[in-house]
Amino acid sequence: MISPDAIRGYIDLIVLSLLSTSPSYAYELAKTITEVGEYTIKQTTLYSALKRLEVAGLVASYAGTSDSGKPRTYYRLTDDGAAHLSEKLDEWEDTKSLIDRFAARATSL
Repeated sequence: MISPDAIRGYIDLIVLSLLSTSPSYAYELAKTITEVGEYTIKQTTLYSALKRLEVAGLVASYAGTSDSGKPRTYYRLTDDGAAHLSEKLDEWEDTKSLIDRFAARATSL
């Protein structure tokens, strides 16, 4: 199980990654995070991330209607968001590589 402390710095990356495939609304994002990541995100954490990303110009919101006919606030990735996501994915690969090197040393003891 992943602790909230370990994942906290990557919530924006997760949200941007999901929005890179298609626009979505908060409930759908939370559901996908749980299904794909086996991690249950708190609604307050998700809404805070969406607001932060919107203020930064990385996502944009718009009113829409879900398949069930309910009004929803949808979020989509902006061009700046796509560029930021690309940078963050590169950063993640570097971070993962660094941690993997230390983990490999620890497991070889």
